[in-house]
Amino acid sequence: MTAYNRKMKLMEPSFKPWKPEKDRSRQIAVLMSGGVDSSVTAHLLKEQGWDVLGATMKIPVSCDAKVRGCCGAEAASACRELDIPHYLVDVTEDFQKMVVERFRQAYAKGETPNPCVDCNTNLKFSLLWDFLAEEFGIRYLATGHYARISATEGRTYLGRPRDKTKDQSYFIHGIPAGKLARVVLPLGELTKVQVRSIAERLSLTVAEKSESMELCFAGQGDYRAVLTGAEANTGGDITDMQGNRIGTHKGIANYTLGQRKGIGFAGGKPLYVGRINARENTIALGTREEICFSVIKANRINTLIPEELAAGKRVFGKNRSYGEPAPCKIIDAGDDGMTVEFDEPQFAPCPGQRLVLYNSDDNIIAGGTIFSD
Repeated sequence: MTAYNRKMKLMEPSFKPWKPEKDRSRQIAVLMSGGVDSSVTAHLLKEQGWDVLGATMKIPVSCDAKVRGCCGAEAASACRELDIPHYLVDVTEDFQKMVVERFRQAYAKGETPNPCVDCNTNLKFSLLWDFLAEEFGIRYLATGHYARISATEGRTYLGRPRDKTKDQSYFIHGIPAGKLARVVLPLGELTKVQVRSIAERLSLTVAEKSESMELCFAGQGDYRAVLTGAEANTGGDITDMQGNRIGTHKGIANYTLGQRKGIGFAGGKPLYVGRINARENTIALGTREEICFSVIKANRINTLIPEELAAGKRVFGKNRSYGEPAPCKIIDAGDDGMTVEFDEPQFAPCPGQRLVLYNSDDNIIAGGTIFSD
């Protein structure tokens, strides 16, 4: 990530200030979303003897700038119930530039961005962590992600959790290798059922809170709500995969690769968005077979196990957040990018999404941003 002038502001404590009793080796900040996972994470760490500070990002769109509404209020309430200090950090300007604007720009270029990865990589585990370290002297950071941190022979690894159905390691693959030893992920060894059970036993207000499935900065609504301007509204041609015009679209920002519903075209057989050309303002539709590919390329690589990112190496890859990692072979790898070939063609790999590689121990080798030639 290039140098960036951070604009974060620390707000007053929600109900009591940070006054640690232990030394820095037992002080930790927990990023609180106002949900059950981060709340239980904070409880577990306090139970394990950490001095815990809860921190919540105040972001644009979904959180009102004048009040601690939304996730901030729920996180503060959970911290009060757990008797740990809580602070809101105003990251509005940073979030707007590093997440929302990148999201808009990606759609305008015909890409399918992953703003959650951008937020984790560029804000939570980077600028925000550094900010909390400067403000409070806290070196360790925890989140409620379902992923696993493990250490062997002096090396720290980031991998998949015990509960594979909740695996979120894909979303946090961008954590710098040098910071892994100071990341704590208590939920990596637990199932979602166990986490909810803990919350219920503690009578936490958020125990039964449903999971968020939409973009936080879109107010839990349709992502198109933040796609303003010409990039969202300029119509153009729909073609088949051979380039023949077959219809018109409503603006490339309204489509993603692999999309089938809501295209506005009936072809007599299942058709999916298989290509988006921002320069020509066109989208192309194809059959499932036409939009499946074995070879996928990625750049902007974050490498966690350098010795295993090598040409010819057999690994497992994910080119979207859900699903199991699939067998593949590294064709080429370097500082600038990597190319892998999957044993089975992958459905609609999307430029802008991430390609994350795992070894046979379920640890992340590297991850990067998918691109097309």
